[in-house]
This record gives sequence, C-alpha cells and structure tokens, in this order.
Amino acid sequence: MQLEKKQFLKCRLCGMVIQVLDAGNGALPLHCGAEMEVLEAGTVDASKEKHIPVIEEQNDGILVKVGEIPHPMEEKHYIEWIEVENGNYLNRYYLKPGDKPQASFYVPNQPGLVAREYCNIHGLWKK
Repeated sequence: MQLEKKQFLKCRLCGMVIQVLDAGNGALPLHCGAEMEVLEAGTVDASKEKHIPVIEEQNDGILVKVGEIPHPMEEKHYIEWIEVENGNYLNRYYLKPGDKPQASFYVPNQPGLVAREYCNIHGLWKK
C-alpha cells in the first residue's frame, strides 16, 4: 500500500497512532520492529450509531457529536479525539474519560468538510 498525506497509522504491537504529514517515499514506517497498519475509517465491527460523527451547525461554526447515540466516555472505552478537515486546514480536539463526546469548531459547515473521531477500542470513524 502506498502511504499518503493525512493517513493514520497504528503500531500493531504497542498501539501508538500517528498521522502522516509528509508521505516521503511512500513506504510504510516500522515501529516496534514491524510495519505499521494503515487505519481505514469505519472498518471495525462496532455500533455505527455510537461512532459516526454528527455535524450540527451553530451560529459561530459547528458542533461535532460522536454518534446519534452518545458514545461512552469511560476509563476503558472513550473517544480520544475529534478532528475536522476543512480544505487545507485540520482542527483537532482531544478528549478524556468523563468528557462529553463532542467538540465545537469555529469553521463553516461547507461542502467537503470531513469530521473524524478516534475511539480507543473501535478505531477511526468519519463522516
């Protein structure tokens, strides 16, 4: 697989997740002595209604909620971050257990806007 800018990679051994800023020669990097796995949004068998981001317009931007049914935010199962990609701009908000599974972003809701979130158990999801 050819590596691309903005992809997410996960170490198969330690679980570290990184985002590609520059694909370099396109080869998958090694971590813990093994090739990293490219994360594809929504490929894990999990409840879609608790993982797919929901975008709501607000007066000063957008509110991104994780799931039509709010995602749990417990010590062992929670959303680590929510990200919005708007053209050349990326905005990310980090969450922790106990937080609401949502984040406000001061960006317009326009065509091409992409919202992503990362669940510590069920991985990457997007809308």
